[in-house]
Amino acid sequence: MCEIKINDADKTAAVFAEKGDKLSDILRENGFFIDMPCGGNGTCGKCTVTVNGREESACRYIINEDISVVLPVSGSVSAPEGDRALTVNADKKCLVLDIGTSTLALALVAIESGKAEGVFCCANSQRMFGADIMARIEYCRKNGVSKLQSAVISDINRLIGKLNIKEKLPLYVAGNTTMLHIFFGVDCSSLGAAPYTPVFLESKTADGRSLGLNNVSEVISLPCISAFAGADITAGLNYVPVPEGGKYNLLVDLGTNAEIALYNESSCLCTSAAAGPCFEGANISCGMSATEGAVYAYQNGRALVTSGGEAKGICGTGLIDIVAFLLEEGKIDASGFMECGEYEVADGVSVTQEDIRQYQLAKSAVRSATEVLLKRSGITSDNIENVFVSGGFSEGFNVESAVKTGLIPEEFRSRCKSAGNSSMLGGIKYACSGVLPAFIGSAKYIDQADDDDFSKAFIKNMQFGH
Repeated sequence: MCEIKINDADKTAAVFAEKGDKLSDILRENGFFIDMPCGGNGTCGKCTVTVNGREESACRYIINEDISVVLPVSGSVSAPEGDRALTVNADKKCLVLDIGTSTLALALVAIESGKAEGVFCCANSQRMFGADIMARIEYCRKNGVSKLQSAVISDINRLIGKLNIKEKLPLYVAGNTTMLHIFFGVDCSSLGAAPYTPVFLESKTADGRSLGLNNVSEVISLPCISAFAGADITAGLNYVPVPEGGKYNLLVDLGTNAEIALYNESSCLCTSAAAGPCFEGANISCGMSATEGAVYAYQNGRALVTSGGEAKGICGTGLIDIVAFLLEEGKIDASGFMECGEYEVADGVSVTQEDIRQYQLAKSAVRSATEVLLKRSGITSDNIENVFVSGGFSEGFNVESAVKTGLIPEEFRSRCKSAGNSSMLGGIKYACSGVLPAFIGSAKYIDQADDDDFSKAFIKNMQFGH
């Protein structure tokens, strides 16, 4: 047996492991978070820890002796309206949770006023099992759901602890279909292969104590629409305005699995695009979530950093700005080729040719899915009143950069608006009213997996400046 002394910003521990055990497995088993977007396959290089004074990749390090491990300090994720002090009043309260693939956001809500009295966020510790949904579904298929569920429940309890509540409150939950399956401890492996059959789509309830949640009486989830259009898009549709006079709106929820909805007062058509986690900083060489030290914007060749100070990496909004800048400067051509191979945006922080390719894949998936959705519905861009872009990072979303890189069509430039974290905001609205738009019950989903139009559009939209 080998003794492993683990030092983290939040806690320290001494645990034991067998010779030949992988360090990343020991960290996961003992509740220590380490970012592993590749799921421990040794390909992303993001799980660096210090072992006996030397930097090592946790997923590649094999334990053969007693060691001392120091984990990197991870900043707190920016909340939709910032981490705010609580306001105490007599209004009846509830909790509202948005479970994202990369981040969690929890709000304490005064039901009568509909206002969030406290909002806190953190990284989703399930990233230890892979950055994207498919990696976690595969882990669930091989190992069961319990460790994935335990990781997210621990995260939620830490967020609840920050709210300093004394009584048990109801918790309303939104998230994509896979995240909700894992949250409720339901095997999600059927979502990983055709015909992608979910165990449930309807609103689900549970006793908070049965899920291991602190200070939670009852849990109520919003309903999902399909396997790949979850309660997060349902909540988003509950938040954004409904157009009138025969017009339509688009809601584009950017994330690892981007969800897109075309709707009016009486109908809704949804689709999704496997954008990958690049919008959330994963699969990017210097990528990170929107925590302290993240380059969140890039203006005139100057990096703007979250909380000021030294740049540590690049988050999704920063990446969009950087790609737009490189296109303007001619450092990237229409095919995405970057002659210099790597471009430094701040000391020790750069984008590479592979990062550009990852962005091309993501923006093409979202743009192509949107185009095919419009084509299938018979709607032209002239019929669109507003395009709402949502997601955990969308408040810093630069429409001009998105248009320059081809993520958003030119014709939507003046109609494109940020909807913030619409999943959280729509969840709050539902918690206070108990009502969802009538068209959600009849919403239809278009699967583009084997669609020839999508394949053709995807190839076209890989290009810049078409």
